[in-house]
Amino acid sequence: MRIEFVSSARGDFHWSRPVLTIGRAEDNDLVVSETQVAARHVRIQRDRRGLVLEVAPEAGRVYVNARPVRERALLRPGDSLSLGDCRMLIRDDADLDARDIHEPTESRCTLALRPVAGPLSGRVVPVRDRLELGASHGAMPLELPGNDAALLTLVWEADELVLDASRVPARHAVRVNGIKVVRAALQPGDQIGIAAHRFVLDAPGWAAEPVVVMAEPEPEPLPEDTAGPRGEVWWLILTAAVLALGIAAVLFIHF
Repeated sequence: MRIEFVSSARGDFHWSRPVLTIGRAEDNDLVVSETQVAARHVRIQRDRRGLVLEVAPEAGRVYVNARPVRERALLRPGDSLSLGDCRMLIRDDADLDARDIHEPTESRCTLALRPVAGPLSGRVVPVRDRLELGASHGAMPLELPGNDAALLTLVWEADELVLDASRVPARHAVRVNGIKVVRAALQPGDQIGIAAHRFVLDAPGWAAEPVVVMAEPEPEPLPEDTAGPRGEVWWLILTAAVLALGIAAVLFIHF
């Protein structure tokens, strides 16, 4: 087996022994010099089940295919492993000569669709370069009422992850964050719903693009507003009138 380092010039790490230790300490089999990595962060062991990942109690964030792991997880070739900000791919030596022409980016390796409601709950599905759900060869099954055939696709277009629901029957509305869509660019944390299915887009290390809100210009103040409170003029007039009446009364009494 081997480990590829995502978005790093570091070469692949190969190992064939039963146990692999990863951490910041120099006595690990694989040393990762990152501040977020503990001295002994994780341990990978081969057994009859395959590759078993064990997380040290003092370790920080560990993700497998964008899903947090606290104690143990099974690893398979193609899985992404994240220790803090360090992203790695678990590979089989047999696919050394079968790499894709386009190397996966950091966000593509860690991106995953996590079902939170419906028949698929409990699974985490990596998106990678393309993910299909529904009626298509190799697609992840998507059960809909009436056994309707549908195909929901998540695919990268340039630097955007696009949801395409054009091949979903109109009576099964696809919603992103509660809004009905046929096609939409997705952001981390978006919620996708169709029939009884609910998914969340998990993407550690991929920050959502900030929403720029243009502030409306403040209206020009009216002349009477800049002169003072609206009741101030009438108060002055009333005061002047009272003073005039008082002076007139004094003069009348005097004469």
